[in-house]
Amino acid sequence: MAQEEQVLVVERKVLERVGMFQGLTFDVERYLSEFFVAGVPRFMPRSLAEGDPTFKQLIPYVIMTHGGKYLTYVRGKRAGETRLVGHRSIGIGGHINPVDDMPLFDADFRDAYLTGVAREVAEEVSVQASQTDRVVALINDDSTEVGQVHLGIVHYWALDDAKVTKREQMITQMTFMTQAELQEVRDSLETWSQLCLDNLDEMAQRADSEMPVRDRSGS
Repeated sequence: MAQEEQVLVVERKVLERVGMFQGLTFDVERYLSEFFVAGVPRFMPRSLAEGDPTFKQLIPYVIMTHGGKYLTYVRGKRAGETRLVGHRSIGIGGHINPVDDMPLFDADFRDAYLTGVAREVAEEVSVQASQTDRVVALINDDSTEVGQVHLGIVHYWALDDAKVTKREQMITQMTFMTQAELQEVRDSLETWSQLCLDNLDEMAQRADSEMPVRDRSGS
């Protein structure tokens, strides 16, 4: 029998203690400095986490941009989150799973998390370009069944080339679109992507002013 997937979570009460919010917040460090405290993040079986809103699954949501356009795709039938099938997205990423080099009780867990983000992205797409990674926002949407058990960490990747190809079968209709083009199809976007689309200008400004969390070469 295959071992059940373990996913990274924090207790909802941690979020509530720092300050519950609905939609987007740009006060990133205030939250991440609490989420990544030794002993706070943990792994639990995904089947339990999906049905227990007392925990929030931490989901990296990577927005990729080049030349004034943003990577976008439609989630196909093979998507791991069936409740999002058929929706267009501007976020690449997924659950963070345990690996041997991810110590939950290490003071440097944030670095381990970033390694996990890179691994999750690489499972979905191949980025043949250098990129600068900045965390620009957090997403919380308790108005939907999916949102009640997930918390998005929005990464803004500025690419030096638009060379991105898909690896996962669940990714369909992948292309780069301008902000105006995305607004034209806004109703087809999943909720998180709608929230991000409405705040792309602010994200771009913050990405220009924030220090990158990591620079990477294409692979």
